[in-house]
Amino acid sequence: MKKWKYLTMTAVLGSALLLGACSDDKDSTTANGAETETEEGAAQLSGDVLGDGSSTVAPIMEAIVEEYAGVQRDVRVSVGVSGTGGGFEKFVNGETDFSNASRPIKDSEAQSLKDAGIDYTEFEIAYDGLSVVIHPENTWAKDLTVDQLKKLWVEDGTTKKWSDIDPSWPAEEVAFYSPGSDSGTYDYFDEVILDGEDLVKTATLSEDDNVLVQGVVADKNAIAFFGYAYYLANQDKLQVVAVDGVEPTNETIESGEYSPLSRPLFVYVKNEAVKNEATYDFVKFALENAGDMAELTGYVRSPQAKYDEGLAALEALK
Repeated sequence: MKKWKYLTMTAVLGSALLLGACSDDKDSTTANGAETETEEGAAQLSGDVLGDGSSTVAPIMEAIVEEYAGVQRDVRVSVGVSGTGGGFEKFVNGETDFSNASRPIKDSEAQSLKDAGIDYTEFEIAYDGLSVVIHPENTWAKDLTVDQLKKLWVEDGTTKKWSDIDPSWPAEEVAFYSPGSDSGTYDYFDEVILDGEDLVKTATLSEDDNVLVQGVVADKNAIAFFGYAYYLANQDKLQVVAVDGVEPTNETIESGEYSPLSRPLFVYVKNEAVKNEATYDFVKFALENAGDMAELTGYVRSPQAKYDEGLAALEALK
């Protein structure tokens, strides 16, 4: 496996991931899931595999798709990035074979899939630590409690100033930057920090995490949250906030010490799609390589037992 270097998400979020080479071999076929023999005699598959979903999961999936293209040149894997909620909408509509998610599926989404007659399987592929970031010159909010985070981010009808949280802090208005409401990151933060209450209305929302990064970089009084990999990719110009005295690191995320902002990341696969040989092969490759790709892209691998369970579940669907 070649060394894969993490790429920032500007290009990823600007367009769908469309990775998968077309073979130059003249004896290859175009039927979905078809097998053919290359000039070297190795069995090759062909077909299309479609996915969509979380921007947080996207860097891991991008790395997996790029690696897979070198193994199965005639399988075309296309992965859009419309957010966890947007991805599930396409999944329900039958537009995709799999859906990336940075939170567990909601009861309402599961019911919609049931109503549509779509059976699916959940696979855990990695862990992430949702990271709260501030400007490097912010010297007062380096360590926040969960209660302080809630007081900052919840909509209460007031104009939020840092001094509202602690009188010794600057009486400057806070500039908020948040993932969009279709994002699983938004949903997760809402669940574990805001307890389901509304996010502050003055927040700038964007599905492009680079917009959030630039917002914080440009404003000493700004604060944002997004996935751990985006903090790592921009740690030279951002400052991460400790939550109840614990900063997000590979160790604190994996151990669960970075609580409550450690979270698993998922891929949901349509059971019927797995009967297609190309889809089955890609999902199998993803589960076999997700741990390595997670680490290379700034996330934390799941326990091996999770990948083994996933592979067993996948095999049972074939």
